[in-house]
Amino acid sequence: MKMTPQQFLDWPSKRITLLAMSGAGKTTLANKLPKANWFHYSGDYRIGTKYLGEPILDNIKRQAMQVPFLRKLLLSDSISINNNITVDNLAPVSTFLSKLGNAELGGLSLSEFKRRQKLHHQAEIAAMLDVPEFIHKAEDIYGYHHFINDAGGSVCELDSQEVLDTLAQETLIIYIKIPPELEQTIIQRAKSDPKPLYYREAFLDDKLAEFMRLKNLTSANDITPDEFVTWIFPELFKSRLPRYQAIADQYGYTVDANAVAKVNNEQDFIQLIADALGKQS
Repeated sequence: MKMTPQQFLDWPSKRITLLAMSGAGKTTLANKLPKANWFHYSGDYRIGTKYLGEPILDNIKRQAMQVPFLRKLLLSDSISINNNITVDNLAPVSTFLSKLGNAELGGLSLSEFKRRQKLHHQAEIAAMLDVPEFIHKAEDIYGYHHFINDAGGSVCELDSQEVLDTLAQETLIIYIKIPPELEQTIIQRAKSDPKPLYYREAFLDDKLAEFMRLKNLTSANDITPDEFVTWIFPELFKSRLPRYQAIADQYGYTVDANAVAKVNNEQDFIQLIADALGKQS
């Protein structure tokens, strides 16, 4: 969706998709908008609660069944296990994705890792295609005037034209670009706390082969999970940047993460976007 600054300002029901790498401030920005006016749609939350809910619970139950005390209680239906996923707590999604490598260190085999990656890929596509329905629900049922789609960091890797066409038709796509001086901060933060992530299969195959050559490994089962995640994150970061920018160039607009960090309220947010539209029209 393309528009002039005045068209955006006059838009009675603003619908915006925030696109960026994890750590750029998408969720923080969305949370600064008044909850009475803005419906906050979290792609990752939708993935975890709707499309991966059952696989996530199965994974948790599989772990619980390895504990004799819990196994007996589960088999006798004495206890039940539920997710407590929130927009601000997506840990169950991360634990399901998990990490590749040595099972004794909590890693997954390559085949199981790829199976879960594929499920996440399908779930993220479905969650983004749900955006039009939730735009309608937000206004028709709940009376929200505006809608913000807090898209997952891996949306740029879906390679789904249908997703891009849907988001561009229904929302104004805003890419939060991380300036060079913040890139190392995000990379170091990720290295200090390695978290499970989604990777395009072609990217994963290429980088996995490179990592195994560097470490003289013959099997993915010998990988130390955290070591691989730490090593691959800077490569993932670099590979995603041109993908984000290409989407913004064709379908939307770009704002600087430093400018986003200075947003304090709804008025600041709207002015930030109007300025970006004016500069890039």
